[in-house]
Amino acid sequence: MKSKLQLYPIITCLVFALASCGDDPVLVEKREQQKSEISRLKGEIALVQEKLKSLPPDVSSELAQEKQVYAEQSAQVALLEAEIADLDARKRALQKEFDAYRVKYQAK
Repeated sequence: MKSKLQLYPIITCLVFALASCGDDPVLVEKREQQKSEISRLKGEIALVQEKLKSLPPDVSSELAQEKQVYAEQSAQVALLEAEIADLDARKRALQKEFDAYRVKYQAK
């Protein structure tokens, strides 16, 4: 009887071991869902990486240069507009003087 009692724990362990060897269907389904999610995400990553490769080159340095040129040209335009205003004022003054001269020294 002692030999039967010694076999009982061994048989119990074997039964539990055999029962735990099978895959749990819930875990198998979850693993398959995770595999499909991983493959979907890998595809999305590949698309994003492809989009990143096709981005246009960075033009921020050229933009900064063009902004500087714009600022310089705007300053020149402002100076020229001021000069034009001065010349227009001078022209009007000279035209007034000329008209006064013509009235004063009108040939009769």
